[in-house]
Amino acid sequence: MAARKRAANRYYSGPPSDHFDGTLFFNPNGKLPARFSDLLKWQLGGERSKWPAANPSPFHQATPAKRIGGSELRLTMVGHSSLFIQTAGLNILTDPVWSRRVSPLSFAGPKRVNPPGIAFSNLPPIDLVLVSHNHYDHLDLATLKRLKTKHDPLVLTPLGNDAIIDDGVPGMRLSAHDWGERVDIGKDVAVHVEPVHHWSARGTRDRRMALWAGFVVETPGGKVYFAGDTGFHDGINYRLMAERHAGFRLAILPIGAYEPRWFMAPHHQNPEEAVQGMLLCNAAYATGCHWGTFQLTNEPIDEPARKLGEALDDQGVPRERFRALRPGEVWDVPAV
Repeated sequence: MAARKRAANRYYSGPPSDHFDGTLFFNPNGKLPARFSDLLKWQLGGERSKWPAANPSPFHQATPAKRIGGSELRLTMVGHSSLFIQTAGLNILTDPVWSRRVSPLSFAGPKRVNPPGIAFSNLPPIDLVLVSHNHYDHLDLATLKRLKTKHDPLVLTPLGNDAIIDDGVPGMRLSAHDWGERVDIGKDVAVHVEPVHHWSARGTRDRRMALWAGFVVETPGGKVYFAGDTGFHDGINYRLMAERHAGFRLAILPIGAYEPRWFMAPHHQNPEEAVQGMLLCNAAYATGCHWGTFQLTNEPIDEPARKLGEALDDQGVPRERFRALRPGEVWDVPAV
């Protein structure tokens, strides 16, 4: 009885599928998270680059317009995987984190080395929030509480994460979905919940109890793909995105937190793989996220942007097509 109770999923219950075994979620034909012994080997192995305590962005904090209408597409980097998307009159945040740390503890854990690219008080009305999975650098309850109080946005998230958010932010408007589902958002805008190769946990006893996902935002001005956090997974999911969606005006792809490769490769792609992903999913433009704000892994703070540029050169892709934005940087993405 006790063993069955420990194994029960505290966030979600539903029928088995090709990525849910009735208790836990998994990556089809993919890899499970590393063992605790591997985690210790990495943490005790040294080779961790020293980041500066502060690494201010060369861009001032942005003050966004209230709305951007029609087919225009404006992107503002907040930091890490938090980006502000404006198009079709909608204001959308991805994995919003305004907290100083990404950790279950307020006094320890990865600390941001640059302020958010938009001051929270300068956010225009937020309509929609996309939360890709429950790791602390993506699902920040403190920020969601602030958004609930000031903006009351709709939060879209994969299965199980709604239980975590509802418990921490009572009354938040939530919509939880499985891979392959579509959600209509206003006139001529829809969000598709799509597979990525990752995992989930808030602690030591809830691994893979909530689903992870990317999102495709379908708008009159084109499709925007936010991959959340993902390993390259032999390009399987990128090829699937090309088949399902035919191509993207913009892809927001992780380029950081990838070293050491023996530990990180299954679930965190590197810049070279991000460029391959951009090409495989047929994205006209891309921006790199998941780098330069919180030190999660071993690589130097500036290496992802440098290696991204080198990978683009190697593939003959103009650097202006795939930009590693800094906090506060604003990009009006060209039409295609």
